[in-house]
Amino acid sequence: MSITARLDAATALVMARAMGGADAPRKLASALHYAVTPGGARIRPTILLSVAMACGDDRPALADAAAVALELIHCASLVHDDLPCFDDADLRRGKPSLHRAYSEPLAVLAGDSLIVLGFDVLAEAAGADADRALKMIRVLSKRTGMPYGICAGQGWESEAQVNLSAYHRAKTGALFIAATQMGALAAGQDAEPWEELGARIGEAFQVADDLRDALYDAETLGKPVGQDAAHDRPNAVSAYGVQGAIRQLKDILGGAIASIPSCPGEAMLADMVRRYAERMTPVAPVLHQTAARG
Repeated sequence: MSITARLDAATALVMARAMGGADAPRKLASALHYAVTPGGARIRPTILLSVAMACGDDRPALADAAAVALELIHCASLVHDDLPCFDDADLRRGKPSLHRAYSEPLAVLAGDSLIVLGFDVLAEAAGADADRALKMIRVLSKRTGMPYGICAGQGWESEAQVNLSAYHRAKTGALFIAATQMGALAAGQDAEPWEELGARIGEAFQVADDLRDALYDAETLGKPVGQDAAHDRPNAVSAYGVQGAIRQLKDILGGAIASIPSCPGEAMLADMVRRYAERMTPVAPVLHQTAARG
């Protein structure tokens, strides 16, 4: 079964359970479904399953649960990021953001519910291997909250002075670190050697996102653009310029490939990073268009 098919099947089972029965509030149930489906690129859970497969994938059901849990946390973060108190975004994944479609209170509740559901999925999977599941819960909690998780990343935006590297590592890198470490743990491997790979992929993804935010339009991305400038947020383009950010992105991705720990699927993971590098650097056409207009 392909990674996409695994993710689709595992997500469908979890969301069917999350909808609840007749006693569950229907609007909130609908909001949860809206936040998760249809999914986006699902880069983080795909990386998680890729690492698990590279390490042997001897507990596929556990790896599937970890992948769904990670995606639920990511979806929750998008719902919260779009709220008026943060980005006040109208679009997400090419459709109205959840608070626009359902109301701000339901968006807050949906985001909170998805976080809880993510940890519940891992707790339920503990029957397959309690030790591995507990370690994954610890990794996911560390990369979700304070001081090293996505909550810390959001918190940096309220600081007068920002450590750009720490900001990127928490805001974006945290869930990529969770992806590589949880993938290894799901297959019975030590998590620590996989932190650097996740951190580097996450940093590259954030730099690429900064470039897209500065260079693309909302129709292309399916979400608002120019958010970094509008909210005066730290970003790679303002810090290094477009060309400098592109050079940094290439350096980071080269380091990511070099950091892959020794494992049976090492070559497969290197190829995966190269493919993501191609997807994350779609800036050349835009630069050509910009130069032509100038």
